[in-house]
Amino acid sequence: MMKSLHFFTFLFILTISFNSKAQSYNDDKTSMTNFIKRMYNSTPFEGVKVIEGYDENYFISVISLEKAKYTSQSIMMRVAQVKAQSQANTFFNGSTISLDFIVKTTEEKQKDSSTTETTIETIESIRENSIGFVKAMELLTNFDIEDGNRMVFIYYKELETE
Repeated sequence: MMKSLHFFTFLFILTISFNSKAQSYNDDKTSMTNFIKRMYNSTPFEGVKVIEGYDENYFISVISLEKAKYTSQSIMMRVAQVKAQSQANTFFNGSTISLDFIVKTTEEKQKDSSTTETTIETIESIRENSIGFVKAMELLTNFDIEDGNRMVFIYYKELETE
């Protein structure tokens, strides 16, 4: 009888311990979500940021998409996820940027006069390549912007502290 009492006491304490830890995690996640939404609403931004907390640092990737461009919610969610992973990959692994600048000139001689007309056309092509993969990006929240035409997606990843 005494062994079972100790076992149930231990089980009860263990259960309370896990529940309080899970509740703390959800409270921290909710607080971070509210903080980032307030930060975004005061000064909208896109791209990546590192948020420093008391115990942990978090990497966030913010994407804003125009809702009318997507035929379904699931497609829009997938595009946001891919863009967030791309931003994270560029941030963590770097990228190579190449620039091609082409100047094309054409001369046309006027039939009725001896003058020529020169046309200059410039073409600028920028390519960015990034190699790597960033895992464990999680959707923190998504919400509509006030005008209702765009949706903001915020993905995050806990950074490993040294």
